[in-house]
Amino acid sequence: MLDTIFKAYDVRGIYPEQINEDIAYKIGRAFVRFLGAKKVVIGCDIRESSPALFEKLQQGIVDEGADVYDLDLVTTPMLYYASGKLDVDGGIILTASHNPGEYNGMKFCRAEAVPIGENSGLLDIKEIVANGKFPEPTERGTIIKKDIKDEFIDYLASFMNIGDKKFKVVADFANAMSILEIGLYKKFEKNIELITLFDEFDSTFPNHEANPLKTETLKDLQAVVSSQKADIGIAYDGDGDRAGFVDEKGEVISMDLTTALIAKVILEKHPGAKILYDLRSSMSVKEVIEENGGVAGECRVGHALIKKQMLEENAIFAGELSGHYYFQENFRAEAGSLPMVYLLNLMAETGKSISELVADVKRYYHSGEINSEVKDKDAIIATLKEKYAAGEITELDGVKISFWSNKQGERWWLNVRPSNTEPVLRLNLEADNQELMEQKRDEILAIIRG
Repeated sequence: MLDTIFKAYDVRGIYPEQINEDIAYKIGRAFVRFLGAKKVVIGCDIRESSPALFEKLQQGIVDEGADVYDLDLVTTPMLYYASGKLDVDGGIILTASHNPGEYNGMKFCRAEAVPIGENSGLLDIKEIVANGKFPEPTERGTIIKKDIKDEFIDYLASFMNIGDKKFKVVADFANAMSILEIGLYKKFEKNIELITLFDEFDSTFPNHEANPLKTETLKDLQAVVSSQKADIGIAYDGDGDRAGFVDEKGEVISMDLTTALIAKVILEKHPGAKILYDLRSSMSVKEVIEENGGVAGECRVGHALIKKQMLEENAIFAGELSGHYYFQENFRAEAGSLPMVYLLNLMAETGKSISELVADVKRYYHSGEINSEVKDKDAIIATLKEKYAAGEITELDGVKISFWSNKQGERWWLNVRPSNTEPVLRLNLEADNQELMEQKRDEILAIIRG
């Protein structure tokens, strides 16, 4: 069962068949033992299974001799914030993010939100759990109740700079954890008229999956933004570490273009800073970063890898096509509603609508991510490298083949990445015109699926 629930970056499974109180207790003890921790900060989401699992996780930590800062209900960004602000050795958030209500899970970090994934300790924790040898505790830790929510909201509010401009905002909380961040908007109620959707906790997520990456979950938000003539809409995911946006016309904003817009604001405050974008993002993101005086760096997909690269290269911000936005200000982790703050700041500064701002950075034609089930992932990638050998080939994450510098001919690029857990290849492709994008997309898919 441990092989089922231990993923690349977290633990996740169905309760109680796959993840249960016994496993939660053992993970608590294993986490302390792995880190040699003296203090651990923990929080949880609103799933029905969370109280029982949280109690056992907490018990495991204190039985192993470490003190616990108990944050109770928090978003994942709040947990990351606490891991940097409190004197702790690590943190665990009990959540299954956007998964359905019958799931639960855990995300882990060291102090200052340094992630723990399969290549940085998660497999070691799994091995300790599997070994299962936990002696009777001789010296237990203590439990300290701590409320970080208001402090985190105040921190986010410190970045707001909209002057006397007024905005109408629609926020879809999906009955999930980001309801805890409504207080941010209320702090600016003279300037922000907030319309909320699904703003009551419900662990069954009855209205839609809490996953803004799936555009079908945005239909209610799109409709309300349009009908209420709002300036912008935001949709949060289940644990508050991802966000998707809708413009005033009800059109979905591609998440990589949000990276480009936020980069503009950050580079005004931090000229010359380095900003990372994941390799699936539009080429316009790189262009916008450089046009605004920043240093653009390409990165792999996955929060642990991105945060590591941010630390190594002193990057101040990073954006991922999946709607994760990472801020040096929150210990290189996601920061809840901070992307919305930056977009409102940009709208206030420029006097432009969000659709006008997006139009400035939407320059090319992107396929979106397309998944294909295959039998031999390596063979297909080898075929693509051979067929398109004339392009610039890099293997940062899967294979990326670019003809973008081809000034005399067709300008396009492709990235094909294998899934770590499924027999699936993920294709992203972009071209400088719609016809070429569709032609190359279909051509590559014919090879992948042939």
